[in-house]
Amino acid sequence: MADKENKTDIGSIRIANEVVGVIAGLAATEVEGVAGMSGGIAGGIAEMLGRKNLSKGVKVEVGETEAAVDLYIIVSYGVVIPEVCLEVQKNVKKAITSMTGLDVVEVNVHVQGVHFPSEEKTESEREPRVK
Repeated sequence: MADKENKTDIGSIRIANEVVGVIAGLAATEVEGVAGMSGGIAGGIAEMLGRKNLSKGVKVEVGETEAAVDLYIIVSYGVVIPEVCLEVQKNVKKAITSMTGLDVVEVNVHVQGVHFPSEEKTESEREPRVK
């Protein structure tokens, strides 16, 4: 995959694929209804080791002037999934275009799961483990 490179009078500017991936991942998680990004097992291992992968669940292809993005998200229970996905597409395209100048030709959203709110019980409400 090629990085984006611009030639100027005094040199060149390159934008790495990973940078575009981080921008896309952060823009996607800003949308209400997105519970998180769905990374593979490697992403989970990196997080357990204390390194947060900001481009988890993001696949990016960057050309000289264009970019295509695939996002793998987990949505919150109760949201209207098509509406959330449309907002993700808009927010990611806007963020990448404004920060990099790349023309975003595709933002494909893959819903990988639904996050259910956990029902936290207080210590007194829990059933005893042993009798």
